[in-house]
Amino acid sequence: MRPATPGEVAGQAHLLAPGKPLTRLLAGELHSAILWGPPGSGKTTLARLLADTAGAQFVALSAVLAGVKEVREAVAFAQAHPDQPTVLFLDEVHRFNKAQQDAFLPFVEDGTLTFIGATTENPAFALNNALLSRARVYVLRPLADEDLVAILSAALRDPERGLGARRISAGDAELLALARGADGDARRALNLLEVAAGLVGDDRVLTPDIVATVLTGSYRRFDRQGDVFYEQISALHKSVRGSDPDAALYWLARMLDGGCDPAYVARRIVRMASEDIGTADPRALTLALEAWHAFERLGTPEGELALAEAVVFLACAAKSNAVYTAWQAAQADVQAHGTLAVPPELRPASTALARSLGHGSGYRYAHDEPDAFAAGASYFPAELGQPVYYQPVPRGLEQRIADKLADFRERNRAARQGKPPV
Repeated sequence: MRPATPGEVAGQAHLLAPGKPLTRLLAGELHSAILWGPPGSGKTTLARLLADTAGAQFVALSAVLAGVKEVREAVAFAQAHPDQPTVLFLDEVHRFNKAQQDAFLPFVEDGTLTFIGATTENPAFALNNALLSRARVYVLRPLADEDLVAILSAALRDPERGLGARRISAGDAELLALARGADGDARRALNLLEVAAGLVGDDRVLTPDIVATVLTGSYRRFDRQGDVFYEQISALHKSVRGSDPDAALYWLARMLDGGCDPAYVARRIVRMASEDIGTADPRALTLALEAWHAFERLGTPEGELALAEAVVFLACAAKSNAVYTAWQAAQADVQAHGTLAVPPELRPASTALARSLGHGSGYRYAHDEPDAFAAGASYFPAELGQPVYYQPVPRGLEQRIADKLADFRERNRAARQGKPPV
C-alpha cells in the first residue's frame, strides 16, 4: 500500500500542501535532504516519490546493514550513469558514525549523487555538521487518526495491493480504534488491519471483538534516551513548576507507560523539589526522597503511586528557585575569582602554630552574641566584599526567611557603618 503518487500520500500537510517545501521538491527541484520523523510517518515513501518525480535512479541502503563499502558502490553506480541523476537513500542514517557520514560528502558536494537520509533521531545530535550543511532538514509528524483511517479504508478497497479482493467491511468505529492503536504509525496500522482481517468470519465483517483482540496490549511511542524521552520529562518538569498537578500526573503516566525507568523519574522528582520549590517548602525534598525510597521498596506497579503522590505535592507546593539561582551565582563567583584565601579569623585555631599565625583571632562566636547573631561580622574573603546570592521569594516558608534575613542584613549594614544596633 505504499503510495505510488504524491496524491496518495496521507498526512504531512505542513510539508505537502500547495506551496509547501516538499511540494516544490516533488515538482522536480531535487536537492539533498534529511527526513526526520517517527516510524511509519512516510520517510521512505517520500524519498522514493522524490526520486521518481525527478526521474532519478534510486539506490536504497540501510545504515543498520550497510557501510562505507556499500556507499562507494552507490557512488560508482552514479558515476557510471552520468546522464541520469542518482538518489542515494540511507535509512537510519543516524547509525552511521562521523567517518561513515564523511564518506559520501564529496560526492554530494560535486553533484555525483543526491543524498536523502531518513532518521528517527534529532539530526542536530545524530549527524555531523558537514552533512547537515549540505542537506535540508524536513520534520515529519506522526500521522493523525483521520489520516490513518483514510489509509486503512484505502487498503480495504484496493483489490491489488490491499484487501479489496476479500471484500471485508469495517465500520468507522472499528477503523478509528485500529488507527488509535497504531499511535501515528501507518506501517503499524496496516499490520493491525492485516492481522484483524485474518480473524474475520464467513460474514467478512471486522467486528469490535476482533479489533479488541488485535489491540490487546499497549503501544505508545517512547524512545528511551531519545527526543521523545527528553520532551516528555521536560513536560513533566514544567507542569510541576507551573503548579498543574493534573498535567504533571498525565506526563508521569505517559513516561511510565512508555517504559521509562521509574528510578530515573524518581531522581528527576528530587531535582524538581530542589530546583523549583527549595526552601519555600522544605517538605518537598523530604517527600521526594521518601517517594523514591518507597518505590525501591515496592517496585512496579505499587511503588508508582508514591511517585504520583510526590508529583502532586510538588505541583501544589509553593514555588521558589531562590536556592537554585543563589547556587549558580556562588558557583560563578568561584569560577571568576579563583582560589581566594580563607580569612584568618575563620580558620581553625587547633594548634599552637595556627594560633601564632593569627588563625581564629577576632572570630566572634555567634552564640555569645545577642540573638545568636554577630552583627557586622563577615564570612567572605575580603576581595569579594559582601555579595548577596540568596534572595527568598515572598511565598511559603521563604516569606518568613526573607523577613529574618532582611533584619539580619540591616543589622549588618548598621554595624559596619558604626551605628548603634537596631
